[in-house]
Amino acid sequence: MKKICHCSGLCPVIVAVLFLSLPAVSLPAYSQSRQQETGRVAKQLDIFNDVMRELDINYVDTLDYESVVETAINQMLRQVDPYTVYYSEKDSKQLKEMTTGQYGGIGAVIQQREVKTGKDGKELQTFIANPYEGLPAQRNGLMAGDRIMSVDGESVKGLKVSEVSRKLRGVPGTTITIEILRSGEKKARKFAFLREEIRLEPVRYYCAYKADSLSQPVGYIAFNDFTDNSARDFERALDDLVTNDHIGSLIIDLRDNGGGLIGQAVDMVNLFVDNTVVVDTKGKHDEPLYTYRTRYQARYPDLPLVIMVNKNTASAAEIVCGALQDLHRATLIGQRTFGKGLVQSIRPIAHNGSIKVTTARYYLPSGRCIQAIDYAERQKGNELKKDTAGGILPDIVINDSVKVDVTFPLYTQNMFFDYATLYRQKHPVLTASATDFVVSDEMIEDFCRFLEEKDFKYETETGKFYKELLTLARKEDLDSATLAQLESFESAVQPDYKEAVYRNKENVQNLLGREIILRYYYQKGELAYVLRFDKELKRALKEADRLLRKP
Repeated sequence: MKKICHCSGLCPVIVAVLFLSLPAVSLPAYSQSRQQETGRVAKQLDIFNDVMRELDINYVDTLDYESVVETAINQMLRQVDPYTVYYSEKDSKQLKEMTTGQYGGIGAVIQQREVKTGKDGKELQTFIANPYEGLPAQRNGLMAGDRIMSVDGESVKGLKVSEVSRKLRGVPGTTITIEILRSGEKKARKFAFLREEIRLEPVRYYCAYKADSLSQPVGYIAFNDFTDNSARDFERALDDLVTNDHIGSLIIDLRDNGGGLIGQAVDMVNLFVDNTVVVDTKGKHDEPLYTYRTRYQARYPDLPLVIMVNKNTASAAEIVCGALQDLHRATLIGQRTFGKGLVQSIRPIAHNGSIKVTTARYYLPSGRCIQAIDYAERQKGNELKKDTAGGILPDIVINDSVKVDVTFPLYTQNMFFDYATLYRQKHPVLTASATDFVVSDEMIEDFCRFLEEKDFKYETETGKFYKELLTLARKEDLDSATLAQLESFESAVQPDYKEAVYRNKENVQNLLGREIILRYYYQKGELAYVLRFDKELKRALKEADRLLRKP
């Protein structure tokens, strides 16, 4: 039986299973109440079987029974929790990707968006959004912004993005032919190359910060997810920072880390503490199903630690930060974490299917369970509510409230993305590094001209409400002076987009620069660029240096 612990779909992450072999756990004999419960289950199964039999014998049309049963199973599981999921035999590939972090494909993120075609027409089109450096798509010349026309000779028109993704994936070593249309070109291009087994690196980026204001270099590791051998990858990065950069403290960035392997989380904790319980899992019965302890002598028992977290830090990532907080080995900075304290087991079922079922909750060394939502309330007919005491509360809380400005519609309407695509075509080589690149005033002016050509529409939420208010006011019996006064606010609540761009120039520069850097230096370069403007990182560096100076 394999144990997993991962977050919901809110967090964009790869989920994996525990690699440890667990000892058999003896459970108490069924009580009388348990026997009664088993009887109720048997009764409901009899009812379901009879309904299926009646449909088979008497329904006027022939049914797709596989689809009917799968729908019934999925609807049943939706009443349980988001983490209990059925995988039929045809979904075995998806399950393997989740449990290993590996798949056969081209190594690129794709996106689908609605694009204007002609005067009034619109069409969903699929684009390469983000090829990963060193993987087949990038090595063979595919670029962000390329529109996918066909895969292996079959048009992707009308397909959902998930369907296009399935076409791109396949057995490693098989040839894939992708036809794309590059921005600004009229003739499509064809690329043929081999699919490969894709494993996304769990360590997104690491470096050492060295400055006159720091008493010693501070290490930084951005850790993406807890998949097979990810703790080993983390350890290699840390060893490199200690050996070659002589760091005196370490910042672990677990923001947006949705979790994965419990065992990998325990191994990461083991680098900093030894001979201790990291997490217990408890199921229906009072005694722990399994206790996870550190197994080796800690390599860095005295290295000062700061861990960055946010509302999307979940599951195994919460085990790491919560355990190290409980054991007084790390200072946490950021926002309260997601609060996912449920454990899943993958169980085989009939005809090569599997079910990933929630079997336990996990408890940190202090005894706290960080699960924020009690899904049992759904069975009682109650509304699900997120417990504000769930998750991990950082030692240093940083408000993450963000002002909604012109950058939001610029992002959602793909203006940053499209401008960066155009910029990359005009500038095949970027001389500046990711840590030196600056979006100049001339580039902002050029970006504004681009927005005009694209007929960018900017409407604030206040402006939308204002329109509704004005419409209502004109229908009601208001005097002309009042109406005139209301109408005079239009220019104030409907700002010109160019004025808004310059008023929020710093945010625009940062987001535009991020998208441009991604075109040249890919994911590591993007993170190196973004960290230059990261206020939470600056606070973490300050705390890491304080821990170093602490007597």
